[in-house]
Amino acid sequence: MPPKRRTDPAAGRAALDRWRAGGEVDRTTLATAVRYTLEELAARAPGHTLEVRVPPYGVTQCLAGPRHTRGTPPNVVETDAGTWLALVTGRVSWTNALAGGHLTASGERADLDEWLPLLP
Repeated sequence: MPPKRRTDPAAGRAALDRWRAGGEVDRTTLATAVRYTLEELAARAPGHTLEVRVPPYGVTQCLAGPRHTRGTPPNVVETDAGTWLALVTGRVSWTNALAGGHLTASGERADLDEWLPLLP
């Protein structure tokens, strides 16, 4: 069963479109865009092997494989909101974001290159 969405997809797409248009976006719009894209990732790559964190806006678990249930997850990706949205829209590649220090990826399953860009 796919994870339950908390963000209205239409509102999420609209927030992502406002971010794509450039310029300043308010915190609510940024949060909506991030949460929508995290939920979209979880829907497309269901599972609990990898935890993706975009503080302070959201977190999700995704990718099929061993389920993590307690403590610090063994596979974690963490980045800021701007980098996350650039990754999911294809403005920056996984390889470049990682090499540039714009995200951290720990654990042998902490790789989203196959899933990105999510919404080009």
